Amino acid sequence: MSAPDLVVGPMRTVADLGAALGLSADEIRPAGAGAGKVSVAAVRSRADRARPGKLVLVTGMTPTRHGEGKTVTVIGLADGFARLGRRPVACVRQPSLGPTFGVKGGATGGGRSTIEPVAEINLGFTGDIHAVAAAHNLLAAMVDNHVFHGNPLGIDPQRIHWPRTVDIEDRALRHVTVGRAADPRSAVHDGTFVITAASEVMAILALARDYVDLKERLGRILVGFGSDGHPVRASDLHAAGAMAAVLRDALEPNVVQTAEGVPALVHGGPFGNLAHGTSSRLSIELGLATSDVCVVEAGFATELGAEKFVDIVTPTLDRDVDAAVLVATLRSLRYQGGATDEAATSADLAAVERGLENLDQHLANLAALGPPAVVALNRFPGDTPEETERVRSFCQSRGVELVESRAFEQGGDGCVDLARSVERLLALGRRSRPLSPPGTPPLEQLRTIATRLYGADGVRVLDEATRDLEQLAAIRELDGPICVAKTPSSLSDDPHRRNRPRGFSVTLDRWTRSAGAGFTVGYLGPIETMPGLPTNPAAETIDVDPDGRVVGVR
Repeated sequence: MSAPDLVVGPMRTVADLGAALGLSADEIRPAGAGAGKVSVAAVRSRADRARPGKLVLVTGMTPTRHGEGKTVTVIGLADGFARLGRRPVACVRQPSLGPTFGVKGGATGGGRSTIEPVAEINLGFTGDIHAVAAAHNLLAAMVDNHVFHGNPLGIDPQRIHWPRTVDIEDRALRHVTVGRAADPRSAVHDGTFVITAASEVMAILALARDYVDLKERLGRILVGFGSDGHPVRASDLHAAGAMAAVLRDALEPNVVQTAEGVPALVHGGPFGNLAHGTSSRLSIELGLATSDVCVVEAGFATELGAEKFVDIVTPTLDRDVDAAVLVATLRSLRYQGGATDEAATSADLAAVERGLENLDQHLANLAALGPPAVVALNRFPGDTPEETERVRSFCQSRGVELVESRAFEQGGDGCVDLARSVERLLALGRRSRPLSPPGTPPLEQLRTIATRLYGADGVRVLDEATRDLEQLAAIRELDGPICVAKTPSSLSDDPHRRNRPRGFSVTLDRWTRSAGAGFTVGYLGPIETMPGLPTNPAAETIDVDPDGRVVGVR
């Protein structure tokens, strides 16, 4: 879809945005072009005493490689609520440089539904992700430095699990050798790199309540094991304080605005297929405390982002989801129904009919998670009335309303009907609920997620995963929810299985522990924590013009 001519109105100043959120001048400070940082104290003072607004979660059906427009919908819905006279806030993640330079491009919306300033947000923004990388790599350096200087903790170099990180997709760094040097004190061992959005430090930043909680979480990070099997944590290396110092400003939520001047909080960037995939706890708490409606985006589809939001994020917030928006496109329905990626852009009623199986599973997933839902059909050129009415009839048969979203072309005007539909859901008083009660063992949690949300018959557990769980049990690191690392391209663990797979089991390869984040990660298949660039990366089209303006960010 080509973008319509975008006429951005006069941007509100940072001080004006702060005033719109009820912040005083000393609670928000400028942090680059068009952005402000809100103090953690200001967030806590409001979140701990304010009557919260309504929490609306935007999720989606199984995405194609193009994306189905969740971010555009979040922005358009917030603008639509403003057209109705409400006080909305949009909450989205910070874009990672990896996808910006890779396949996906930026993550600030498009057309008439953007978060401004687009180029700055997509290319480093306020430096938060760089701070996460620095804090992460500081810990890695302190681990190897400890071993170099005599290793009093008895760390086994071959059992150092803490990787290094960089916020660029660089497959050459997936497997490296660390410590190859002439000095015999250097411990040579295998190592890895993860993209910064997959760092546990990023997950910690996005879940931390305040600076005290931040330091406690950082201290709990499990970096490896000693020769006798004892766990070694960041606190043992006295690293948490310095890491928190690096992250001091990064913990503060970022305030920007939509192209229509609605406040937007862009903060935190954990990946949706590797971590919990949503904006920071502090940004959501600030949004709830200062708005009538806080619209939050979850990564990928219902079985990933929505599940993790309900099972991981809402217990941290102590706040459930009031309503959900399920973003669908005819393009994705055609693709799930068997059309090729190229053919999915053209009308095909039969393929749409077959693809409704995928939409049906995602509607069932939201019913299992609890919040009342509406389907937002994000419109594209080539969509036909016949296809639209077939999807509408299907949704009605499931007791769910379908509303066409034209946020890309019309901005807030194109989402007023969607905002009204969400308001009707909010009046129902129904909320989300975690799938498993607290204390449920990790493997039982996984079986519940796989059978209820993926449609799997069961879970096949590899021996390595069994050993991982036994080791974590031995050091008492199994508390809390699980976080499933899975392909976003299918409801199953096979990225090539489209639509609504049946008669399958998922395979659990291994477990890892994010002790600071407070969850246990189960890997379904060979999930890469360091993506690679495509044949023609988006970086090839990004440039700076003679006046210093960035061009080509999409």
